[in-house]
Amino acid sequence: MRTRFEPSHPIATDRIFVVESDEVIRSALQFILEDHSETCGFTSLDQAFAKAADRTPDVVLLGIGFVHGNGESTLAEIAKRLPGAKILIVANSVNDPLAIASLQWGAHEVMGKPITFDSVHCKVDALLGHHDLSPTMLGLMPLSAAW
Repeated sequence: MRTRFEPSHPIATDRIFVVESDEVIRSALQFILEDHSETCGFTSLDQAFAKAADRTPDVVLLGIGFVHGNGESTLAEIAKRLPGAKILIVANSVNDPLAIASLQWGAHEVMGKPITFDSVHCKVDALLGHHDLSPTMLGLMPLSAAW
């Protein structure tokens, strides 16, 4: 049985790119975000850059593997070729030294695993500037804080 995510804000024209070499993680992120925005998955940055020729994404979820080696130059290239796109690093842990370094190199946020519907939506919504409280969030807060 498929569970359908009901956003707390109207579906916008936000565009999200998921660039991840691990097919399972890429597919999970796309599934989580498919009702959220226009979401495209890629196994390489070259594919993402080609797709961005018609319209730049608002957010790029980037697997930590893409910043191994030349992380600083990779993030600089993304910033140059996808101007205005927010970069969210998907790492094994938010404490990963490479993930922390990527924040200094131009990434906007880091998301650690395990990934969940709420964690992904929370990070992406924050980067997109959507600050509406979702029903899930309201359920996590005391009733007095929700009113």
